[in-house]
Amino acid sequence: MSITVNNLTKTYGTQKAVDDISFTIQKGEIVGFLGPNGAGKSTTMKIITGYIPSSGGSATVCGITVDENNNETKKKIGYLPEANPLYFDMYVREYLDFITHVHAVKNKKEKIDEVIKTVGLTVEANKKIGQLSKGYKQRVGLAAALIHNPEVLILDEPTSGLDPNQIVEIRDVIKKLGENKTVLFSSHILQEVQAICDRVIIINKGKIVADDSLTNLQKGKSDDHIVLVSFKEEIDIELLKALHDVTNIEQLQTLNFKLKTQNPESVRKQLLELSLKNNLNIVSLQSERNSLEEIFKSLTN
Repeated sequence: MSITVNNLTKTYGTQKAVDDISFTIQKGEIVGFLGPNGAGKSTTMKIITGYIPSSGGSATVCGITVDENNNETKKKIGYLPEANPLYFDMYVREYLDFITHVHAVKNKKEKIDEVIKTVGLTVEANKKIGQLSKGYKQRVGLAAALIHNPEVLILDEPTSGLDPNQIVEIRDVIKKLGENKTVLFSSHILQEVQAICDRVIIINKGKIVADDSLTNLQKGKSDDHIVLVSFKEEIDIELLKALHDVTNIEQLQTLNFKLKTQNPESVRKQLLELSLKNNLNIVSLQSERNSLEEIFKSLTN
């Protein structure tokens, strides 16, 4: 296992930020680490990376226990913290050269050129870090995490501050890195997690409330599906309430509705019949399994 967490606990005074959690992540896995603000995500990541000690339990990276051999585990890890501390007065290449010295990297120029290209910093590589946009500063932090070719990547909000095009680019970088590295990353952008991960760990109030593949999580405890329907004209919601097999109706906007059902085919057919009978125009009609957003809300509310 690349990462093993056993009965990990972190206490601040009387508050348990991390409460007896356990999980393992294998090489080649990209795992999304989700939870509301204050759930314990960043604290767990800081313990795994050796930045803060645990109050109990253990974290192991590549077979090395973090608390017992902190320096050795740091050699195995590339870490992009949420705050992404950088030296704004240094140039991009100058900063990355500094990081190569910290990690005693060989072939420094080659590695710097390679990582600049990997994260898409080529155009901005000769600027001072302080002159960069927030998105490009984030790329500098990611480049610093990759420069020593670590076996494990811990990324805390790696797409924070990026525009939609940059998010897609960094997403592709993470997916490619996940082919031969272990990646644990947190994000509040649930669509990104769905696009990148096959497995998700959800933490709430310091405890793990879910650890499974996206497929299994989306199946949920029931076979509920969501049917989304948009009408061109206003519709009396009582007409929708009369549909068979619908367990819940949520009006998203004046003309848009979300219907929960265990029989989406039947509901779609009934909606089409309803529109013909009442001279209504359906603009869009689609069904989906429980979205990650729905799962997240149900587990953390």
